[in-house]
Formats: sequence, C-alpha cells, structure tokens
Amino acid sequence: MSNDQSAMNELHWLIDMVQTIEVGLVVLDRDYNIQLWNGFMENHSGVSPNSIKGQNLFTRFPELPATWLKQKMESVFMLKNRAFISWEQRPYVFQFKNYRPITGRADFMYQNVTLLPLASLTGKITHISVIIYDVTDIAVNKLQLKAANEQLERLSQTDGLTQLHNRRHWQQCLEHEFDLHARYSGMSSLVMIDIDHFKRINDTYGHVAGDKVIQHIAHILSHSLRETDCVGRYGGEEFAVVMPNTCGADALNFTERLRERIADSTIVYEGLKIKVTVSLGVCEIGKHITSSSGWISRSDKALYEAKQKGRNCSVLHTEQTSGY
Repeated sequence: MSNDQSAMNELHWLIDMVQTIEVGLVVLDRDYNIQLWNGFMENHSGVSPNSIKGQNLFTRFPELPATWLKQKMESVFMLKNRAFISWEQRPYVFQFKNYRPITGRADFMYQNVTLLPLASLTGKITHISVIIYDVTDIAVNKLQLKAANEQLERLSQTDGLTQLHNRRHWQQCLEHEFDLHARYSGMSSLVMIDIDHFKRINDTYGHVAGDKVIQHIAHILSHSLRETDCVGRYGGEEFAVVMPNTCGADALNFTERLRERIADSTIVYEGLKIKVTVSLGVCEIGKHITSSSGWISRSDKALYEAKQKGRNCSVLHTEQTSGY
C-alpha cells in the first residue's frame, strides 16, 4: 500500500470516527462560521452538516447565549488556551431535548462543553473546536442526590407533628441569637408558650384530639410570626420563639395578640368544638443573662408566673420580681 493510500485510509477512518462518536463536534472559523458539524450534532439538532456548513453559528441559532459564549470563545482565540464549561455553571449551551429513558425526568440534555483552539500549520489560531458531552445521567443523579440530602436535612430539623423546628434545631437558633447578643449587644426576646390544661384535653377528648390541638396552635403560631423569628416545638405542649431585634415590651404586645387569637379560635374534632388557651412567658436578653440556658430559665420563670396568675395571660420577666 502506498503512503498516499495509507494517508487516505487514515483520513477516512478519522472522518468516520468524527461522524459516529458520541460527543458533539463543531468547528468554527474566526468569524464563528460553521466548518464542521458532526453526526451527534445532526441527530440532536435535526440540522444536517451540508445544510449548515459555512453559516454563522449565532445567526443560525439565535437562542444561544451569544454575548457570554463569544466572550468565552474570544479568550480561547486570544490566549490560545482551552476553556471548559460545566453543566453546573450552565446546564447546557445547545438546547437539545433529552430522549434518554434512564433520565426521563430531565427535559433537556445537560452538557459539559470544551472549547479548543485549533492552529494552522503556521501556528496561528484560525479555528475553534466546540466539543459537547452529554452528561445528563451524571447531572440528574447528582441533582437527585442533592435534593434527597436537602430533604433529609429539613426532616432532621423539623418536628413531625407540627412541621415547626424541632427542639434540637430551635436550640441552635437560640444559641446563634445568644452569640450575636454576646458579640454585638443586640436586642432580642425569648417567648415560651404552654397550652393550658393540656392533660385535661387529652383525658377528655383523647390523644388524637390532643395532637389536633397542638397542630392548631402551631398553625396559628407560624402564621403570626415574622420571617426573622425562629419558632420551635420545645416539648409536648410547649413552644418557644426567638424574636431577634425585639424588646421585651414589643414581644409582650406580640404574645398578647397571639394569646387572644388562640383564645378566640375553635378546634373542631369529630363534631366536637374544643376551645383552648395558652400561657406565655417573655424575657428580653440583657447583660445579666450570661448563657442561653439562663435565658431559657428566666423565660420559663415568667411562664410559671403566668400559670400562677390563672393562665391565659402573658408575663414579662423582670429582674426585680423574679428573684434571679
């Protein structure tokens, strides 16, 4: 076989590989005119190489992110270095539909893209190659794993019955707020809430009704708070709220509005109408409070005083009357 024949065979094989390889290959000249468009690109775009050769990439595909992509390509031409675009940076460059059954959840093909400078025999960069990899399977698996982990994280922070923060996560909110006060001396209040005569409700109507009451209070609570407030289920029938940037007097106004709203509401369970009230203890953080547990104990003390006063009321903790 002659050298010419051998070279022709190599070229034939190379063209065959370029056309059948499972990655997209596009070659552009300096003006972004298409010089090569392989089988992968034809299959996914529905555009044949013969009909597209010589056309400008951005004119032919106006939906491409032209400004952003040209900037990437210009740096490849100028710096003579390859560039890489990850699906995590941008899910796709070419908007191809995803037809793979394994990853049926994805509407489009996730892509990794490499931009390669192509030199002429003189060493000048005259063309650029765009290589498109279909990474839909990898992307979807990673996104599903991320979503599952986020859901697990949410579940680990949430009380199952009320969908409020559970005690462990609420405690972290409290610690964070206490640390902020220790560092910056900001204003903040803590509210402890307890359902009055809850044992009587359980004994009279049953534990399922008791759960309904807890859920009812949690619902009113979550719809009464600001976004910055952190509410949690502290115990069986006890709730706690951290109120950043709130003085004791303002927190007391909040608790009184909440108390009245709960007292005015009715829980309907199996045709029965159940009325409940709550007692609330409030404590504004101050220099005399040296730990988050000390903050809780003072709020608890105020809550105990509210119970002693006959329940269905709010008490603001003061150093003078508490004995702390």
